[in-house]
Amino acid sequence: MAIGPYLLLAGLTAFTAAIRPSAVELALCALTALWMLVMYTLRPAWREQQPVMAVFVVGLIILTGLLVLHDPWFGCFTPAVYVFTFRLLPWPWELPGVAAVAVVAGMAQASDIDRGNAIGLLSYVGVIAANVLPMSAFAWYAWHNQRRNDEIRQANERLSASLAENAELHERLLAQARQAGVHEERQRMAREIHDTLAQGLTGIITQLQAAERSPDWRRHIAAATGLARDSLVEARRSVHALRPEPLRQARLGEALDSVAARWSALHDVPVRVATTGTVLPLSPEAEAALLRTAQEALANIAKHARANRVGLTLSYLDNEVALDVRDDGEGFDLATPKSGFGLESMRQRIEGLAGTFHIESEPGTGTAVSACIPALSG
Repeated sequence: MAIGPYLLLAGLTAFTAAIRPSAVELALCALTALWMLVMYTLRPAWREQQPVMAVFVVGLIILTGLLVLHDPWFGCFTPAVYVFTFRLLPWPWELPGVAAVAVVAGMAQASDIDRGNAIGLLSYVGVIAANVLPMSAFAWYAWHNQRRNDEIRQANERLSASLAENAELHERLLAQARQAGVHEERQRMAREIHDTLAQGLTGIITQLQAAERSPDWRRHIAAATGLARDSLVEARRSVHALRPEPLRQARLGEALDSVAARWSALHDVPVRVATTGTVLPLSPEAEAALLRTAQEALANIAKHARANRVGLTLSYLDNEVALDVRDDGEGFDLATPKSGFGLESMRQRIEGLAGTFHIESEPGTGTAVSACIPALSG
């Protein structure tokens, strides 16, 4: 489009000047070259303006038609006009433009046909139609193919944008998952520290204080030493997210018996442990949660209740397992907020396993802690 049309027109002009010089044809050749030079070559900015390019293409078709009317061999210039028409005219104006160029090409090809009779006229029209129909069909096919390519390109762009958005969303979800994992691990470690180290240290302090006031101080020192060893074992198991030591080789009911017996021996408070119903399967997490709940409830009784009796009941129901810890201690007002991590730790453990957690208490009537967790199906 920058050089080819000029070379083609220059060759046709030289052929005309050598074979049959004509001032009119040479003038039309010069005018055609000047039209391309002014309207297209020297005005790059005009190429982005569709109305101006439409005027340029129409003018070029007219000039080519005038050249063909004078000398048919100027039909050889129509390929250049086709290129301009296909490139510069938008659809649907491209279709009549291509048809007009095809008419000019057909006129050049049929110039030798005698149009003085019906057969000659039909032949002339047939030659023009043989140019117009296939070129118009090609123009429609090219436009249809371009539109399909544009749709594919737009679809690819939308897909790329969607993939980029999905990748960004994936990164955000991973970041949120990492944050949630860190938060959950912090919560787990906080519960484990409270249920093992904090309770163990509290028990050790209690035994050492008792040793200062008791003539049988060796028994209290031995109890404090035992608590320290047990707390160290539980702390190590908590760090590695292992099952609590009482559940390592015992079932839940047996582990509760063991925990209650040791607590009773340390605090001189009798604990009655009962198991009812047919044993149902529980996940290791559920067993650990119920055991820790019992330990925390007993620890709270030792610190706050001043109880004389404690009852611990493990009930296997139809499709769930319930743990109840009751004491006859001082109790407290549920409407008064309680500070500390213990009650919230128990609630988080149980509700985190789709269970329910309740506390019943009134001043002077003792406290009842109830935790219920669904059993494994099947």
